[in-house]
Amino acid sequence: MNSKTIANGILRAVSILLGVLLLLFFLYKIQSVIVYIVIAAILSLIGRPLILFLRKRLKMPNVFAVITTMILMLSLLVGIITLFIPLIMEQGKSLSLLHIDKLEQDLEDIFNEIYIYFSSKGIDLIDELKHLDITSQFKTIPSLLNTLLETLGSFSIGLFSVLFITFFFMKDSRLLKNGLLTIIPSNTENRFSKSLETINDLLSRYFIGLILQISILFFIYTIILLSFGISNPVVIAFLCALLNLIPYIGPLIGACVMFILSMTSNIGLDFQSQILPTSLWILFFYSLAQLLDNFVSQPLIFSKTAKSHPLEIFLVIIIGGLLFGIPGMITAVPCYTVLKVILKEFLSDNKIVKSLTKNI
Repeated sequence: MNSKTIANGILRAVSILLGVLLLLFFLYKIQSVIVYIVIAAILSLIGRPLILFLRKRLKMPNVFAVITTMILMLSLLVGIITLFIPLIMEQGKSLSLLHIDKLEQDLEDIFNEIYIYFSSKGIDLIDELKHLDITSQFKTIPSLLNTLLETLGSFSIGLFSVLFITFFFMKDSRLLKNGLLTIIPSNTENRFSKSLETINDLLSRYFIGLILQISILFFIYTIILLSFGISNPVVIAFLCALLNLIPYIGPLIGACVMFILSMTSNIGLDFQSQILPTSLWILFFYSLAQLLDNFVSQPLIFSKTAKSHPLEIFLVIIIGGLLFGIPGMITAVPCYTVLKVILKEFLSDNKIVKSLTKNI
């Protein structure tokens, strides 16, 4: 091996490294576009069964089936947003029933206790507050308004982009597949194409399974809240059911939300004899619904849709959470499903892969 060969090897390695770094930098810069594509792909997978139903059963043309599906999905989104308006108004009305004079007195007592505490430490709280530059805080108001406008603008662009991409993904189901195949080596195209078909089917079933899980919890929560006469039971039930999309942490947040909203719904009644017992009973039945979901609904739904053992799913979600936090927990099962399908296609002779993919 001469010096020229070594130099060429070093240059090639440096070129590959620079190429990888540039690719990662490029992906970082267009991360919002990647997010739009991923969301659009998920929506197209969820809408796929409905499109097939409209095309095959109702003999509807493909474009009209896609447009109908998107209209239904948009109507559902608008309906969900509209549902929360009465809840916000109801909570505002409930808070208006509070005894303002008593609330002011309680706040004054708390401030006096804080003042006495700091005084015992040799700190004059009133004097410290006087030295605060309050006027400088008002300078942040224009920046807050600009941030709000930028957020609204980004949301509008994001929503339009997702809808636009989703339409074409639904209209041409092979669009995403063909795009991925363009970056795959020619000698593996057939095997990768077969994997994509399996992934498409499994993920579609998985997301529909999630919708079924949320629907079951929504139905149970609604019955619980209606039984205790809580205002806006449908909205509260839907919100708490939706939080179950976050594995393990979501149900805990949902429990807090349901407990607090059930208490504020009964403001004006006696706290000890009516508000607290009602909220505790609701929390008890909520816990029963969660046990039913954890030990019956989830194992049945996920084992059939993701083709994985419940213990497998549990470990995958925990690992995803440790590595990437809440986003990792939400996306752990779909990513694991994709990985399993690819491993089965390309490493089917491996003993571990055989064990993990025997149900696929």
